[in-house]
Amino acid sequence: MEPNGISGGTAEARRPPHVAMLVTPGMGHLIPLAELAKRLAARHGVEATLITFASTASATQRAFLASLPPAISSLSLPPVDLSDLPPDASIEMLMSEECARLVPALTEALSRLMETTRLVAYFADLFGADSFDAAVAAGVLRRYLFFPGNLQGLTLILHLPELDVSMPGEFRDLAEPVRLPGCVPIPGVDILSPLQDKSSPSYRWMVHHGARYREAHAILVNSFDVLEPDAARVLGRPEPGRPPVYSIGPIIRTDAAPVATDAPRAACLDWLDRQPPKSVIFVSFGSGGSLPTEQMHELALGLELSGQRFLWVVRSPSDEGAVNANYYDAESKKDPLAYLPAGFVERTKDAGLLVPSWAPQTEVLAHEATGCFLVHCGWNSVLESLAHGVPMVAWPLFAEQRQNAVMLSEGVGAAVRVPATKRKEEIAAAVREVMAGQAKGAEVRAKVATLQKAAIEGLLEGGAATAALDEVANKWTGAEHA
Repeated sequence: MEPNGISGGTAEARRPPHVAMLVTPGMGHLIPLAELAKRLAARHGVEATLITFASTASATQRAFLASLPPAISSLSLPPVDLSDLPPDASIEMLMSEECARLVPALTEALSRLMETTRLVAYFADLFGADSFDAAVAAGVLRRYLFFPGNLQGLTLILHLPELDVSMPGEFRDLAEPVRLPGCVPIPGVDILSPLQDKSSPSYRWMVHHGARYREAHAILVNSFDVLEPDAARVLGRPEPGRPPVYSIGPIIRTDAAPVATDAPRAACLDWLDRQPPKSVIFVSFGSGGSLPTEQMHELALGLELSGQRFLWVVRSPSDEGAVNANYYDAESKKDPLAYLPAGFVERTKDAGLLVPSWAPQTEVLAHEATGCFLVHCGWNSVLESLAHGVPMVAWPLFAEQRQNAVMLSEGVGAAVRVPATKRKEEIAAAVREVMAGQAKGAEVRAKVATLQKAAIEGLLEGGAATAALDEVANKWTGAEHA
């Protein structure tokens, strides 16, 4: 058999092309890769195997994987021992170490797929570049990086190795914003959180990933050119030593719930049915985000002060400074409503609906009653908001969310950012502006409507995102010879 799994025989050639996709921890990494697999299956007849880590085998993840179409299977790599890592090891360090230590097991898994399928390509996501070693060892011919964030985030990571050498001191101490080709200037304090301490293992890992990204045959990014036109132009130009970059987004979740499709309709959607069009602000911090109690109280009082209707997915607070405490397993065991300000639930019962822990975000954003999204600026949520034409109030928490917030508010003009002080009056003002303001708010609403149209058109036959994915997939589906 040849290295790409094609023996040359007619029987082998008739087998569907197969891709393997490594999913580093987090539903925010799993969902877009699964949606990419769905798109490849529907458009190109490609089968896929999603390869997950044992450390994230939650009930939520298992239910999601079980709901995928027959063309998409999954396997879980064995657990690895991370007990030698410090107890306060960051998410980025845990994911990177786990991936590096799983290379032997992944090599075995890919070798088996080479024997049992027509394995034509391997995909790693943003923390999985070390797994390219496994693909090489198994003889997979083509290796791709899937970057679930935006072109701005990719540009930063690609430039990290040179910034590491040329930039003295810490990002947070820079007097001037960081200026990257094609990107809005980013204040140093808003740069990707794992990069804020150069002495940390997380920082070293991110620099390492930035160097290894260049080993991919191509990089696929979950963004679209109209959203980031300047960055798209820069990355669209060939550059020696850098793989070609393809914008294939928005790739967003196309099923609503991590449960069986015959489950009853969520009660919050029935509540939305009773609200006027574009009258409700949807408040959610994603599957992994939680607020300290003090900020949770200010948010509650700010929503009340705004006078707007709201649907709030309430999570238990994190007062240990770990706003990402739910990242690996988003299933909270606490009653989050117990942490709200005294009397808040009773006072706002006519204007708001509080939903503990989870709501069907895609369906909420698609509902005609939803007029605004107060969002943590996780990229999946941002794309879902834009795809449904919902303007945003930006409240970033961790990871790349702060630099996303800068791009959305200062660059794209699709959001109003809540000031860092997070006082109730500031929260109320931001909400009112996006919902009904005639200055900045009107500009944000108009911009989001334009971006929604561009996102939809890009995914149509002949659209920019569809053409970009076709160009990649045709190299291994027989439509074009690589």
